Amino acid sequence: MSARPHILVICTDQHRFDAVGTHPGSVAITPNLLELSRRGTVFEHCYAPNPVCSPTRASMLTGEYPSSHGLWANGVTLPDSRSLVSRELADAGYRCGLVGKFHLGAAFQGRTEERLDDGFETYEWAHDPFHGSPDNAYHQWLQERHPDLWAEAMGDVVTPELENFTHANTLFDEMPTQASYTTWVTERTSAFLEDADDRPFFLLANYFAPHHPFAAPPEYFEKYPPGSVPPPVGGVENLASKPARQRDASVASYRGHGPSFQDFTSEQIDEIRRTYYAMISQVDDGIGQLLDVLRSQGLERDTLVIFVSDHGEMLGDHALLLKGPMLYDPAVRVPLIVSWPEHVPAGHRVRDFVGVHDVARTIRAAAGLEAYERDQGLDLTAVTRGERNGRRYAWAEYRDSGYPYDPPAMTTMYRTEEAKVVIWHGDPDAGVPQTGELYDLTTDPDELVNHWDDPDYRDLRLQLSAEALDLEVRHEDRHAPRVAPW
Repeated sequence: MSARPHILVICTDQHRFDAVGTHPGSVAITPNLLELSRRGTVFEHCYAPNPVCSPTRASMLTGEYPSSHGLWANGVTLPDSRSLVSRELADAGYRCGLVGKFHLGAAFQGRTEERLDDGFETYEWAHDPFHGSPDNAYHQWLQERHPDLWAEAMGDVVTPELENFTHANTLFDEMPTQASYTTWVTERTSAFLEDADDRPFFLLANYFAPHHPFAAPPEYFEKYPPGSVPPPVGGVENLASKPARQRDASVASYRGHGPSFQDFTSEQIDEIRRTYYAMISQVDDGIGQLLDVLRSQGLERDTLVIFVSDHGEMLGDHALLLKGPMLYDPAVRVPLIVSWPEHVPAGHRVRDFVGVHDVARTIRAAAGLEAYERDQGLDLTAVTRGERNGRRYAWAEYRDSGYPYDPPAMTTMYRTEEAKVVIWHGDPDAGVPQTGELYDLTTDPDELVNHWDDPDYRDLRLQLSAEALDLEVRHEDRHAPRVAPW
């Protein structure tokens, strides 16, 4: 066995916890992820530290919470002072590669994302299928492999000059399987794995699916006939007791820049949900190909494989689509599988709370890297072996992290096994009061009944809010070195 493992991180985008076959009762058709779970360990309660892309992706590669690493919103670049695990691995002799999305800097409307000191020797970047940057590696591949499809789709590309941008399907999203972004990620990841040399590798394979806009090739959509996916949980009537901005988001997702729940009929919502699952099944087929490559190259036993997502998707639950300040489980709870033969138990499940930011600590520990002083994560492999416990809580924070609100939207989630509080922070200077959500998960696991203003739950609300405040202090950036007592 290699002294240091190869490391393959497979990350989907906007993939909720229950849309995978490893979740009990799920209708998701994901046989390859089931196979990966039989080889490794499923973490049943993995949470994103933020419900949008950039803050959580930065957490995954630094090991810090967003309030510590400083990339607090989409459109913000990770501060130079933060250390990416990919850079550390490259310095330690790893051959490092990225295929797909990165999003640790601004990439709005076709901009080329600023390259960081990331350590990637292979850097095949494409923010999303429709991104108009000339550096979009998916477009370059598409032009070479399928020039007619590329030429037709280029009339539908998203560029910095596009005004009033809204997230809607483009021809790039609706490519046939052989020309799709998902197939490109699978093919280029496979090529990296097949081009092994004497060095251990670290490869980050970032699929864009099942992120909106929602589109899947017909042969995958046909796997999910009408009614095959459960309907949304909750409805517009349940929003009456929720913070007002949830009612706003029900009619104007992404501050009006995305498809909104109340734009669609129930039949259309069902179609969106089925399309979402179809996108996941296509990714699952790609993951099966990657696992086959590991086997054929003799790499399976020596490779740590981590499957995870950056955050979830509301998918019509609570009369909401997409994501935003909302911190329901569908928005922040994600699938996580860790496989590493002889180091991680096979066919095992962990119920303790863990987070996406634990990925960085896990990689550092497996590769034998020096501990990073700012790392706030856990070694997931040690948790699988029972050498340490996970957490007794889950945490997520949103600091106007998506499309900006006026006034800014700030929310914090803290949940235990029995209850969850979501604080919608006020602004004392502006006279904006604090409000929030409180759920008794023992009787209401779907988070339908908000007890925030219920006098019978006052003590629980105060207790959870106080614990959330304590954790917020522990997570904040306090890393300037102290060189003397005074």
